[in-house]
Amino acid sequence: MNKASPGANPKIDNLISQFDRALRVVSGQARARRSIPGHELPEAEMSDEEKAHSAGLMRVNHVGEICAQALYDAQGANAQAEEIRQQFQHSGVEEEDHLAWTAKRLQELNSHTSLLNPLWYAGAYACGKLAAKFGDAISLGFVVETERQVEAHLASHLKKLPSQDAKSRAIVEQMRLDEIAHGTAAQSLGASQLPAPVQTGMKLMAKVMTGSAYYI
Repeated sequence: MNKASPGANPKIDNLISQFDRALRVVSGQARARRSIPGHELPEAEMSDEEKAHSAGLMRVNHVGEICAQALYDAQGANAQAEEIRQQFQHSGVEEEDHLAWTAKRLQELNSHTSLLNPLWYAGAYACGKLAAKFGDAISLGFVVETERQVEAHLASHLKKLPSQDAKSRAIVEQMRLDEIAHGTAAQSLGASQLPAPVQTGMKLMAKVMTGSAYYI
């Protein structure tokens, strides 16, 4: 009688890998592959109120990148086509740059990341996994709508940030350009437009997240 060859369970290995990935993201261990935009700029003179406002906005942006990592991890793991899986991975790498940039900027502003990061990651991962279950076209459509809303959100931050905070502005502007590119790439791969009620629900969820993350 032949004995089964010993070896690890692929499902358990994958679960451990996903948990390790989530832990590194929420604990701030992201590594940027690109230089921080505006790193050569001098630190601006800002009042305590202006610095706190910049920090609040950058904390919101950092939470957005926590959610982006969770979404791309979940959608990439559950994508049906290899080309789409690779696109999720590529976008996720650039989003990790954003995660590291915003974390560094918060340190420079003597502030902190959101205390609710584990909750943001878990919620976004669940949303990404749900979107992927409806097929690649819907999953890509979720990316397109997400990136559209994020780009508008970042554009609003460029108006809200203190005018002299050039370092934060440089980061936000590069993030905005990257988000546009990610949405365009998803669209070109055959994204389906999401129903209006789903788009509205996404906006409401984002409003709750941004309103909380600014302070917590």
